[in-house]
Parts: sequence; C-alpha cells; structure tokens
Amino acid sequence: MPFDSILIVDWSGGNDRGPRPKSDAIWACVAREGNADEPKYFRNRQLAEQWITSYLQSESHAGRRVLAGFDFSFGFPVGFGHALTGSDDPLALWDWLEQHVQDGPSANNRFDLAGQINSRFPGIGPFWGNGLRRDIPHLPRKGSERTCDIFPEKRAAEASAKGAFPIWQLSGAGAVGSQVIMGLPMLARLRRALDVSVWPFEKCTSSVVLAEIWPSLVASAIRDTMPEHAIKDAHQVRCIALALSVLPSADLQRLIDVDYTPEGTILGLNAPELLENAIKSSALTPPPLRNDCFAMPQGAHWTPVDIALDHLRDHLQPVTGTEQCALGECIGRLLAHDVTALRSHPPAPNSAVDGYALAGPAPDGPTNLPLVDGRSAAGQPYPGHVPAGHAIRILTGANMPAGTDTVILQEDVNASDSAIAFHGPLKRGANARTAGEDMKKGEVILTAGRKITPGDLGMLAAAGVGTVTVHKRLRVGILSTGDELCEPGETADVGQIFDANRPMLNATVAGWGYEVIDLGRAADKREPLTKILNSAAQQCDVIISSGGASAGDEDHMSALLQGTGSFALWRIAMKPGRPLALGMWENTPVIGLPGNPVAAMVCALIFARPALQRMAGGRWERTEGYLLPAAFEKSKKAGRREYLRARVQDGKVQIFPSEGSGRVSGLSWATGLVELSDEAQVITPGDQVYFLPFGNFAK
Repeated sequence: MPFDSILIVDWSGGNDRGPRPKSDAIWACVAREGNADEPKYFRNRQLAEQWITSYLQSESHAGRRVLAGFDFSFGFPVGFGHALTGSDDPLALWDWLEQHVQDGPSANNRFDLAGQINSRFPGIGPFWGNGLRRDIPHLPRKGSERTCDIFPEKRAAEASAKGAFPIWQLSGAGAVGSQVIMGLPMLARLRRALDVSVWPFEKCTSSVVLAEIWPSLVASAIRDTMPEHAIKDAHQVRCIALALSVLPSADLQRLIDVDYTPEGTILGLNAPELLENAIKSSALTPPPLRNDCFAMPQGAHWTPVDIALDHLRDHLQPVTGTEQCALGECIGRLLAHDVTALRSHPPAPNSAVDGYALAGPAPDGPTNLPLVDGRSAAGQPYPGHVPAGHAIRILTGANMPAGTDTVILQEDVNASDSAIAFHGPLKRGANARTAGEDMKKGEVILTAGRKITPGDLGMLAAAGVGTVTVHKRLRVGILSTGDELCEPGETADVGQIFDANRPMLNATVAGWGYEVIDLGRAADKREPLTKILNSAAQQCDVIISSGGASAGDEDHMSALLQGTGSFALWRIAMKPGRPLALGMWENTPVIGLPGNPVAAMVCALIFARPALQRMAGGRWERTEGYLLPAAFEKSKKAGRREYLRARVQDGKVQIFPSEGSGRVSGLSWATGLVELSDEAQVITPGDQVYFLPFGNFAK
C-alpha cells in the first residue's frame, strides 16, 4: 500500500492565533521518501482547510497517493454516534457535526453545541469543560460535576494509550474534545470534495487516506529529537511525517492492518515502536562542523596549497539537509543518494534499424522467408509470435516480436507483400538491441555527490526516474569589509574605492549553483560586524567575507573569529592571496578571503570552490586543467605556488602583463589561470604549462 506523500496536521479548536507562528496552533508538514518540507503555520482553521484541500487536490491530480494524518479522534466512545444520529456509521456523526458546527476565525459555537448535545441525555454530561466566561446550560465546567454515565469515559484506544485524555473534555490541559468537534466537520467536507478513504472505517483504496494520529504516542522520540528553541507542534508534525515517509511498506501495512471498530483508533497504537524507530532514524541531520575543523597542526607556518586543500577535504562534510526534487527542477543540484534505474533501458529487446525481424542466424547464401502479416513499430509492438522460418516487418526502436532475435536491414532485402529474399550470412542478434543493454533495472546509474547535468536528466528519464533526492541548496553569504569601500554608482570620497569583490564573488558563487545571500558591506567596526555575522549565521550555511583576513589593527573579522576559539589564520604558500582566515560563527563556517580583488578571486577558486562543493554535499574534485605551450617567459623561485591570469590565443597561453593583485582588469582580460607548481622554474616560450579555464571551475 505505497503512499507518495505524507501529510500530518496538528489541529486546534481555538480561535485565530495571529500572524506569528506559535504553539497550540495549527501546523502541517509534508514529507516524501524521508524528506520533509518546512512545517507550515496556519493562524486559523479556515486558512488551514483551504490549504489542505488545495494540496490534496493537487496531489490527486498529479496521480500521487497521500496518507493524511490528523491529531484528533475520528470517533467517539461506543453508543454515542447512534444516540445522536440514529446510525451506527461513525461517518454519519461527521456529517451531523458538519451541519451543526458554526465556525469563524474569531468565534465558534463548540461550547454551546456541546451543551445542546448534553441536553439530549439524562443527567449532566457527557461533555464538560466550559471555557467561556458565561455559563452555558447543560455544560459543566468540571468533569466532577457530571452525572451522565451512559457512555464510556474513553474509547478503547484512549484506554490503552497511556496518558490519553477523554474525548468529552473541551478545555484545559490535554483537552481534545474541542479539536474533535471543530475538526470532524472539516474532514466531512474533504470527503465530499475528494476521493477519500477513512481509516480504519473504510478500505484504504482511494488516492487520499485519512488517518487519526496522536503525537504523544511517541512523545519520547519526538522530545529526544527536538532542536533547542523549536516549536513543539511544528517539530512533532515534521517528525511523524518523516517517520511515516521512511517506514518500510511492510511496517506501514502492519500499522494499517487493524480490525474495524466504530470508535476508530490511533495509527501506530498496535506497534508504536515502529514509529519510534523511524523517528529516530529520520531525525538524522548533518552534524555541525567541529569548532577546530580549520586548525592546522601545531607549528605550521607557511602552508603549501596541497596541504591546505587536503586539510579542507578531510575536515569538511555536508552541512545541508536533503529534499525531493522533480526531474525537471534538479539541473545543477547535488545528489544526496545513489540513483537506481527503475526500469531497464531498453525495457525490451528492440530493433536498431528499419528492416525485417527473424530468428537468427541466417546461413551463407540466398535465403527466402515468408512474411507474417502485420508489423512491429515503436510504441506498437506486434502482439503475436513469429513462427520459425518466418520474418516480420519491423521499424527502428520497435520491440522484437516473440520468436525473433535478429534484424536484417531493409536495404539488404528484396521484399514482396508475402516474402523477403536476401543473401546471408547474418549473425544471430544482428541489428538488435538486448533488453537492459544500456541500463538494467535496479542498477546504480548515478552516485551520491554528482552535480546533475542535462545528459543525466535524459538518462534518468529513460530509466523511469521522476524524482531524485538532492541536497538542499547551499546558502552562501557574501560580505565585504572595510571603511574604504563604497557602492558602485555612488560618489566616492577621497580615499574610497568601489567594492569590486562583492559583485564578483556573488556572481562566481551563483555560477557554482548555490543560493547567494548578499550581506552587503561592513565598516571596520566590531559592533556592526558582529550584528551582521549574527544575522548571517541564522540565514546562511556558509559565510564568505573579503578583507580583514590578516592580523592587523583593522582586521576585525580575524579578531572576532579569534574570540570564538575557532579562528585559524592560514598563511598559504601561494601568490597571490597568502592569508586565509577561517573559523566558526555560531556553528556557521566563515571563510575570510584577502581584500585585494585578484587575491580574493584566486583564493575563492582554489579554496572556497572545493570547500563549498564539499559542504553542499558534492564530491571533492580538483579542477581539471590542460597542458598547453607557453607564449611567455617567466622565472619563479621555489617555495610557493603561483597563479597567473592567462588566456589562450592561437593554441598558446599568454599571461597578463602585471602580476599585481590589485589589477582587477586582468580578471576581465583572462579566461583562466596558469598554475605554476611549488618548485623553482624557468618558463620559456613553447614550454608546457598547466592552464585552468575559468569555465572548468563551474563544473
């Protein structure tokens, strides 16, 4: 009984809760295959019902099945429904309540209706808990005031679920009665609007299955996985949605396979351990980076480029969660899990050419074969069996009919309406493709960490894959620091320069496929810089700054990171761009680049690119370059790696005339970098040099 989507709703019987998300309100969460959307907050029942109806309709129209769980009782203790409606059908009570409940964002008649229901029965009750200031006839404020005892206090489900409150309680801690009275009418309307089955009253055959849930059934697992400062109601709908979405089909079937009861029951009550284990396993999220992840071994001073890169590779890990992504929307995304073919490609043996299918091989010499009536065409396979010694007309891409395994080209055949003639020999299997020769069902076709390309989309589609699990897009904040900076287009004062780094880095990081958050410019003052970092840590997965990355008096970024106990100042043995400041700010990694534009760009390409790729969930891969002849002369000393702005002309590599890291025009002139290794070198025209095209950094 597979479900494509899980919807979990935490309902409320109260009035409008206002625009800001809060507890004791309405929360909903959708999960698919272990990936949950952000929980949605609804300030009142009207808005929630509109969204729920629209969501379920869209899923049904898309051909997806949904299990929708609601955290209130679907039935009442035995005898109540018949006494009120004259029917033993529990769904008749839903319709009755839908006809009698009056509901608005700021007022409803639930307490008055409960009093009217009580008046139908002898004594006082069964409902209690008048939550209004005014007295309501027949509705006591305390349960101890009731005298009506013709209905059980609890359903069988509540009696066996430790801590469950009776359905008759309308107000106070643990009250569920108001949720039921205000929730069942909404479910009744859903039944009229959609193809719905109600568990456990009906067979679960519809596109939408409604089920009763009770988060407190697995309260300890929810509590143990709840982040600090999280809203409990939001967290628990996400927990249960995730758990049900990852539950194996056999386990979910076990939860659903319960005996019919007119009282209804709680999903998972028969095996709560299955939900608990699923919650614990689905709650796994990427752990934060260690506070000392950037610390080099003690005594390190000038760090070679390769050592620095190896350190990042070994100490970084993915920092983003995962989500389901439709095939048409996942270009450039990073796979979180391996992808297996859902169908072999081709799914059946087929013809590679237009011709005639037969059972091979054909012997040397002239061959005549009678033709079977009909043909096999792509999308219109021949339904019958081709007898031995016969042939059949077949077109390119058509399934090979039963009894055939070989195709002869139509150009090699003389044909009439009833027979063909050709010269052999013809090998068995000629011009025919075998089933699964490209991809086999169940075969891994893409591995985790790969950035999805247009070619991948074609392969995934051919293998029947409609959605994949990808890492959520890495959110990268870009910040420039320095009193000397002003915005391009503004009037620059004496001593000011325009901020070239931020637009350059914004575009570079966006080109890598990440979500860029422009953090603006920060003056050389610690208090405003601290405020920017605090805000950035709440909305970014990584922060990249430029300027203030050294250890001078005005290098406030380095000073602030020093105060976190996570600061590492890497003096890289490279030119340009020696200082890199790295650290953690409220569990968010910070990469501090040099302030000079060329140094900032080179360090971003060489260090930030693979680091971000790793943290985004991708593979650690060095940028691919090419050996090409030099069109320049250059002498360098040993001890550091150098990167020269360069471009290719007439098959040879030219370099920009100046190596100054402030000459930003060289980045516009260049199409890539020449990388010169650490050892001493003398380059003369014609020598092979390693050229790294800028375009390869974006792959």
